Amino acid sequence: MNRLSLFLSMLLLSATAHAQTPPAAVAAAPASAVFGGGCFWCIEADFEKLPGVLTVESGYSGGKVVNPTYQQVSAGNSGHIEVVKVNYDPAKVSYATLLDYFFHHIDPTVKDRQFCDVGNQYRSAIFVENDAQRAAVDASKAAILKAGKVKEIFTETIPLTKFYMAEDYHQDYYKKNPIRYAYYRNGCGRDARVAEVWGTAKH
Repeated sequence: MNRLSLFLSMLLLSATAHAQTPPAAVAAAPASAVFGGGCFWCIEADFEKLPGVLTVESGYSGGKVVNPTYQQVSAGNSGHIEVVKVNYDPAKVSYATLLDYFFHHIDPTVKDRQFCDVGNQYRSAIFVENDAQRAAVDASKAAILKAGKVKEIFTETIPLTKFYMAEDYHQDYYKKNPIRYAYYRNGCGRDARVAEVWGTAKH
């Protein structure tokens, strides 16, 4: 075999080996989910403790007012709900796990309120982006009812249209104002009610 033939043979072998080498695993792209569980300070603090969650943002969703303010939402006539947007790594935590975690940190047995906050702006809700998420929510609700801890679930399933970020001072409020936050959370009876509904606190 002359040098040219040998060179061409080596090129062919190299190309074949390269083609057979499996591509490196591609990391899963971050995903997000939007939940309404009463005061967004509290539900943000809860979700940020869950492994696999990257960041949590407080905001508003569900209404028709564009760029709503906290004053408009808290007045109860904007149609919006206080919500959180949970940004997570689906390779580390599943959407189904997020749903289970969410339900066990709220009181799904009440309508148009959560703990000491009353009004449709504080109702519990899960905002879905597609049929797969809706099916997962339905399955999660069915499993909870079957387990028998609660008799009825008022948590709404709502198509996600737009998430509006809340004002800066609401983001990570529990870290910026730990004393005020603790006073509010304890005074509102959130953890006591969660323990009553589910049999144990999961925060």
